[in-house]
Amino acid sequence: MTVSTFRGPVSADDLGTTLIHEHVFVGHPELDLNLPHPEWDEDVAIETAVGGLERLWELGVHTVVDLTVLGLGRDVGRVRRVAERTRVQLVASTGYYTADVLPAYFQTHGPGRLVGGPDPLVELFVRDIEVGIADTGVRAGMLKVVTDQQGITPDVRRVMEAAATAQRRTGVPVTTHTHAPSRNGRDQLEFFVSRGVAPDRLVIGHCGDSEDLDYLRELMDAGATIGMDRFGMEHVLPDSARIATVLTLLQEGYADRMVLSHDAAFFSRVTPPSWRAANVPRWNMENISRRVLPALLAGGATEEQVHQLMVLNPARVLTPSAPVE
Repeated sequence: MTVSTFRGPVSADDLGTTLIHEHVFVGHPELDLNLPHPEWDEDVAIETAVGGLERLWELGVHTVVDLTVLGLGRDVGRVRRVAERTRVQLVASTGYYTADVLPAYFQTHGPGRLVGGPDPLVELFVRDIEVGIADTGVRAGMLKVVTDQQGITPDVRRVMEAAATAQRRTGVPVTTHTHAPSRNGRDQLEFFVSRGVAPDRLVIGHCGDSEDLDYLRELMDAGATIGMDRFGMEHVLPDSARIATVLTLLQEGYADRMVLSHDAAFFSRVTPPSWRAANVPRWNMENISRRVLPALLAGGATEEQVHQLMVLNPARVLTPSAPVE
């Protein structure tokens, strides 16, 4: 089986070391047009991203999944300018990032709504995966959904329903944003499994924000993969605590059910580069290669376990399963 990338399909065996939860650029189209961010310069940002990805390649990282979906300023044409100039394989994603409500368009379009018609979310997600995103021809290799402190609101439920439908039709995996203090990965897992999505098609994201080992074990024991995917986000939890959790779970035999990443970006107007440099200087895509993996090995992890976390698990997750409808 192959995985869709910006440069076309790639064998899962050729993905290599993979960061499965990152962002190239995070923006907001309306704000970007009407309230431009003083630190944003597209040409400079593209050079920064190309340089950063090339450094990752030299560190041994060969694939990065860009989880920038609608709601986060996805611009695949812009990211393709980066993908064309780096040896790193970039994987695009589809989904809708909202923790509460969708834009007004979705309130009037869809079954039983004012304008009616099929659910545009389902059409969008499936087209992005099977045909390509916008007019780029770049096909999405992952689905992304969100639940945060607000829980599964009516509009979040609608996004998750559409993602479940798209997953069953295409076999592409689903990754999630969770609110770790609420332990709402449980709700996500229950929701998707009840709608015919196999647990091994799910990455319950941001589990690295939690030190509740019972909660993490529960998700993995049910068959899901957990995302230990915010290394460097030390304003949420220090890396030392994140590393300690991973080491404990490795010792308990869970090496095949975790993936590591940063949730970092080369530019985000939510937390712009100047803020990151001053407050979270380790929050970048090189952190795992330079600091986290050496710390795991020093703490007792084996080279085989690291290979499982960084190569085998992402390849398994990203490989599409057979459609079920």
